[in-house]
Amino acid sequence: MRAIRVASAALLGACALALTTPAAHASGESRRFSVSVFPETVAPGGQVTLRATGCDQDVFVTSGVFNDVTIRKDRSWAVAHVDWDARPGALYEVTFHCGTFSRNADLTIAGGRPDDPTPVPVQPSRGAHAGEGGSFAGFDLEEIGLGAALVTGAVGTAYRLSRRRGGEDGG
Repeated sequence: MRAIRVASAALLGACALALTTPAAHASGESRRFSVSVFPETVAPGGQVTLRATGCDQDVFVTSGVFNDVTIRKDRSWAVAHVDWDARPGALYEVTFHCGTFSRNADLTIAGGRPDDPTPVPVQPSRGAHAGEGGSFAGFDLEEIGLGAALVTGAVGTAYRLSRRRGGEDGG
């Protein structure tokens, strides 16, 4: 009878630990996902470089001032051409979608139109993001500690309650 109680407490602890892992992992991924638009101010008809890092899949970029763009997962940037009819002085929101996460950046339209729209030099990718190392890469130690404390508390409470019940049953 005692083995069943101990097994139940262990199973409860394992379930609590398993349920906290996806939330901690998702939180870490959303922090790594960063975006930028260069230049932040561009004339109508100009070109901007869209940069996204920290996403392990294709990034979809949308805005009301240029056609939708996809940054492929093996790249960290793409180029977009601003519409010629973009309103000078307007501020447009550029949204980067990485799976279930999204980040925004602002793009301001400069007054006037360029006579000869020259392309913005594209910055090449710096290569793969590496160097995190270890088994705790991307995990926040504070979150790990909080999860461990919650699991320990749940297992301890279950053990204490099972011991109390055992005393009442005469076992």
